[in-house]
Amino acid sequence: MTRPGLVARVLIDSPLPQLDHLFDYSVPAELAADAAPGVRVRVPFRSSGRVVDGYLVELVDAALPGLTDAGHADAEFHGTLSPIEAVVSPARVLTPEVWKLARRIADRSAGNASDVIRLACPPRQVRVEKAWLAAQAAEPAIQAQANQAQANPRQDEPAVPTPGLSEARFSEYGAGVLEDAIAKRRRLAMAAVPFPVALPAGPSIGHWAKTLAELAVETLEAGRTAILVVPDYRDQDQVQAALDVLAPAGSVSRVDARQPNPDRYRSFLACLGPEPRIILGNRSAAYAPAADLGLLALWDDGDPLHSEPLSPYAHSRDAALVRQEQSGCALVLLGHSRSVEVQRLVELGWLAEVHPATSRHPEVTPTEFQAADDQFARAARVPSAAWHTARQALKAGPVLVQVASPGYAPMLACQGCKKAARCTRCQGPLGLASAGGTPSCRWCGALAADWSCVHCAGRTFRVATVGAGRTAEDLGRAFPGVRIIIADGDHPIQQVGAEPALVIATRGAEPIAAGGYRAILLLDGQRMLGRESLRVGEDCLRWWCNAAALAAPGAAVMLAEVGGTLARAMSTWQPESFAAAELADRRQLRFPPAVRVASVSGTEADVEAALADLAEIPHVDVLGPVGMEAPLVRAVVRFAYGSGDQVAAALKAQVVRNAARRRRPKGAAFRAAPTLRVRFDDPELL
Repeated sequence: MTRPGLVARVLIDSPLPQLDHLFDYSVPAELAADAAPGVRVRVPFRSSGRVVDGYLVELVDAALPGLTDAGHADAEFHGTLSPIEAVVSPARVLTPEVWKLARRIADRSAGNASDVIRLACPPRQVRVEKAWLAAQAAEPAIQAQANQAQANPRQDEPAVPTPGLSEARFSEYGAGVLEDAIAKRRRLAMAAVPFPVALPAGPSIGHWAKTLAELAVETLEAGRTAILVVPDYRDQDQVQAALDVLAPAGSVSRVDARQPNPDRYRSFLACLGPEPRIILGNRSAAYAPAADLGLLALWDDGDPLHSEPLSPYAHSRDAALVRQEQSGCALVLLGHSRSVEVQRLVELGWLAEVHPATSRHPEVTPTEFQAADDQFARAARVPSAAWHTARQALKAGPVLVQVASPGYAPMLACQGCKKAARCTRCQGPLGLASAGGTPSCRWCGALAADWSCVHCAGRTFRVATVGAGRTAEDLGRAFPGVRIIIADGDHPIQQVGAEPALVIATRGAEPIAAGGYRAILLLDGQRMLGRESLRVGEDCLRWWCNAAALAAPGAAVMLAEVGGTLARAMSTWQPESFAAAELADRRQLRFPPAVRVASVSGTEADVEAALADLAEIPHVDVLGPVGMEAPLVRAVVRFAYGSGDQVAAALKAQVVRNAARRRRPKGAAFRAAPTLRVRFDDPELL
């Protein structure tokens, strides 16, 4: 027997684009009590008794037109609907707000909603979920006891101290500015205070982390939920340290991909409750369920870790913009520098600028390379002025040296002809991981013990580029007796003490020094700027600003071998001026973010068919197609933001048709994979 009058609309959990819509099923009477919107279900699909997983999105009246049974998506269905096979759990893990967000992100990127939901809803952990459901069932009794205790407090109980810091909240931004923005749910492009701050009886953290924590606590005190999105675990640890001081106990849920699956699922379930919380995590936190969302804040939106590497490749900044528009919450994009995408929104008036009330910033001095007095400092590429600055600063505390590459010698060349040394197996670059080691390929890892140059048959190497290891070795000789610390991907370090030390760090891996660094040397500027990328200037400015923000107040920051607009933006600490100039140049050239772009790759016939569907859409132009690895080609589509929905719908329709045309060859175990691939805002194009 089925539940009369209601039909369950189910999203199949599948990456196949032709299944990216809701299927209709009847609700058996024995499942009626648990079949609610948001629960996980198992449903029959097509033939041969196949059962698939999915989410029950909504229950609708059976009298509504347009119902579709599994396998009958192309036309209105008039037969008998298949019943739901099982309700996996009564936990309503997919909230209406998250479903609406996932559907919009997928439509905007020509992707599948199930791929977005896979980011929002972590894998089910049965024991954790059963414990949570039991706690939910006991919640009314616990709440009644809590209300009674609150109404009749014991006189002998000591007062619980309120956590906090000695200084006033948002003291660097002026009285009432940020409080008003949170209360009125405004959208802000916010400049971070570029100095570290010491927590009481705890580590030093970036001032930006304290600001994020204060914004979240302000939102929580107003009875609403705050979501804080940061690029990686190092940033999460800093914000968590601030929240441990500022936020009430038990009010923070950390949604972290590095957590064990049970802990991650436990935190996710806590976000489903009706009470307001502070949710902290990486890019997937932008999709976390939230009760009465009051704030969505992103730190350092220009970091590439905010870009999702899996389909539909949505950037967490774009997810935050869509979610803010749907929920009406406050939005804060915080950073030491400003991405060009944020600058565009500021110039459109969609984001309001907020700067610290004080004009304090690191003292950045661009320096030309002049040979240092010490031969080892010259070998380490340290200009004379920077060498003298470091020598004086080491008397007071630690000094940070930022370099471009990890390893000892990340790139080798032939000693004879000076050509780059390449792997004989895959033609990748050869490098040295440590002094005295055997050169190896940086792509495939093969050792180059019997290497010979393909140009001159030479068998000896020379160092072409110097990494963190070689720099540390040279500076160790230039500053004898000084402790040397290497911080990179292979040697992750988050904190160093206030004792004198030379910290050699790659970009993004700089540890925080207690009280701040007494001097910072930013080396390898020309090497960093030599990377082929549209974003190279923006990325370098972000790396340098984030490193300079670790300096103690009054400490010198030396920027080596960089001039022009980048050096001026650093020395005046006005990164938004560089972003504005960069945006103006891109508008003239029709480069992102002045326009949106999408890459369309596949066989020549498939790509041509996809491009033909775009011919009637206004403000669209196509570059290519150009050849890739045979038989594939790629075209670049540029279009105005107002045409984005039309372009996405047309390309998604072609992807669905391409996938549906694939037939399994006779006798083969699997059908051929679709060749057409669409990616919006593809960073590889930039």
